[in-house]
Amino acid sequence: MLKNLFLGRHFTLILVGLAIVFLLAQMIPFLFALAKLATYGFIVAVFIDLALLFNPNLSIKATRLTPEKLSNGDENPIQIELTNHYALPLHVTVIEELPPEFQLRNVRFYTYLLPAQLQTLHYTIRPTQRGAYRFGNVNVYAQTLLGLVKRRFTTAQPVSLPVYPSYIQMRRYELMAISNRLHELGVKKVRKLGHSLEFEQIKEYVPGDDYRTINWNATARKAALMVNQYQDEKSQEVYSIIDKGRVMKMPFNRLSLLDYAINAALVISNIAIKRGDKAGLVTFSNEIDNVLPAGNRGKQMSDILELLYSESTQFLESDYQKLFVALRRRLNRRCLLLLYTNFESMSALQRQLPYLRRLAKQHLLVVVFFENTELTQLLNTIPDTLPEVYEKTIAEKFAFEKKLIVKELQTYGIHTILTPPEQLTVNTINKYLELKNRGMI
Repeated sequence: MLKNLFLGRHFTLILVGLAIVFLLAQMIPFLFALAKLATYGFIVAVFIDLALLFNPNLSIKATRLTPEKLSNGDENPIQIELTNHYALPLHVTVIEELPPEFQLRNVRFYTYLLPAQLQTLHYTIRPTQRGAYRFGNVNVYAQTLLGLVKRRFTTAQPVSLPVYPSYIQMRRYELMAISNRLHELGVKKVRKLGHSLEFEQIKEYVPGDDYRTINWNATARKAALMVNQYQDEKSQEVYSIIDKGRVMKMPFNRLSLLDYAINAALVISNIAIKRGDKAGLVTFSNEIDNVLPAGNRGKQMSDILELLYSESTQFLESDYQKLFVALRRRLNRRCLLLLYTNFESMSALQRQLPYLRRLAKQHLLVVVFFENTELTQLLNTIPDTLPEVYEKTIAEKFAFEKKLIVKELQTYGIHTILTPPEQLTVNTINKYLELKNRGMI
């Protein structure tokens, strides 16, 4: 009992008030009898409060409700259900023991429970690293309206939850794609150029159909306007290639560039499969780590998710020569390659450019790399001192070099996406749909 007994919010105030009255009684004698009477009443009230709270047959039940896994970089909803088994109303404080990765020690909730009431508390957490996160106990401190003592209820609910790549983001884009509302998330509507090569059927003309698709032979046979209907070419192979070298360790908004790339690769793989294409995955650093052949079967997305869950950044320079050799051996047909990496200087690009050019000859290559958003903010400031002028000049040099990298890649027919990390997913989807609608894949 004693280990779960704590002083209530009114206990100290009343005790201080009694002490003041006793001090005044030294100067005003008639207050002494009043102070003694108040003290006896206070002691009786404490015992009554103890009897009400520490009934062994009564308690407050707390249950933590969590998803099976957490989504990295997203706000994940957590719930705590409180049930008051007392026959009287209670003031309740709930202290949640969050995983140490969040470095939060003051997560607490204050609420008021009526007799036999069930109440649900809601909060969200945003993990920024993949891996296992361990939650501790749920501690509930209850006190009556007297507020003299508290009783602690500790619900032993330690649980370890895995943090996966952003499956919440993946589902959001999937739902928008199914309902044809991707534009609400920033995905552009790209006008389709020409027709795909994949014929679907002949159908009767309806207003709005392209008159250039009229099938005159079928029209003559049916005595009604008939048009050819085409569909997007399907079963094209789309590979997300993720560089895990030291250049991807840089953090933005507490997520590393690698995690941004992983989240984007998960979304674009799902979008590609929903559009009838095949999605595959390659991760590499100084060695080729994982190669998942492109596929579109039901288990493909779960395989991609599990593979991405365990990926981590290496601190070595990535070997593009080994990447080129591995892709040449494993990919026997022309594919769309989305290479997630980062180049900060022209010299860094020049070391890898020969291998990128050779990849671009065999496949449709898109190099995805990142803007430095801190430099962008610095470019938008007006310098007041000489050191600030120097800093802005250097920032302009780095920003200009990023643009030179884009032009250099485009010179050799390599598509590029230069994007802020937070817009990576949207810009990658835009590029995929653009290439798809232009009939390049």
